[in-house]
Amino acid sequence: MTPPSDGSRLDAIPTLWSVVRGAHAAGAPASAVAARQALVLRYAKAIRRYVGGVVRCESDADELAQEVVVKLMTGDFGGADPDRGRFRDLLKAAVRNLTHNHWAKQTRRRGTDAAVGRLAAPDEAADAWDAEWRRTVLDHAWATLQSHERANPTPPTFTLLRLRADCPDATGDELAAALAAKTGRPVRADACRQLLRRARLRFADALVPELRAGLADQSPARVTEELAALGLLEYVKEMLPESG
Repeated sequence: MTPPSDGSRLDAIPTLWSVVRGAHAAGAPASAVAARQALVLRYAKAIRRYVGGVVRCESDADELAQEVVVKLMTGDFGGADPDRGRFRDLLKAAVRNLTHNHWAKQTRRRGTDAAVGRLAAPDEAADAWDAEWRRTVLDHAWATLQSHERANPTPPTFTLLRLRADCPDATGDELAAALAAKTGRPVRADACRQLLRRARLRFADALVPELRAGLADQSPARVTEELAALGLLEYVKEMLPESG
């Protein structure tokens, strides 16, 4: 279970598609600007990491990522529609098209096709985007869990999961001792095991809505398919019907 990366704390956002619609709402400029800022906050790091995986030049990657962010901020994703597929696929296509357009201009300007070799292969880029989206979804789920613990310190679910993530091979006794040291309260190993199970369920409760938010079809089967596609099933296996 990967802990959140630095700077991953996000404000609460009800659903992705509601934010996308709000970002392009007519007659409500203040709320639209706020919604666009929320989109940037939510996806800027994933966009930059993905562009960095597609474009070999760091300065060009910075420039292109900034261009995508500007497009988000100026409302250029107004045509995004949940009936046309997953938001992550629409955003990926937009980033990919922007990247190719950039290099096409560079090629024409230089009179050479050498720039093509500075882009990652399509399959490699697709894998990079899925990995970055997975990381973004996990970061948001971690941030939700952390915010919940700050408002409700007992039980310390975020703290315990962080300890487990940092020390995956720790025994039950060692984990209980580490949690006791963090919280200043004694914890039995058996109680720690029960708390860990509840913490994992709470993490799954935070993770699934993050993933569901970008899907037009939010049926359990479609959500499970998306979890599998991103390698996230392990985080919610205790919530699946077959686990009892």
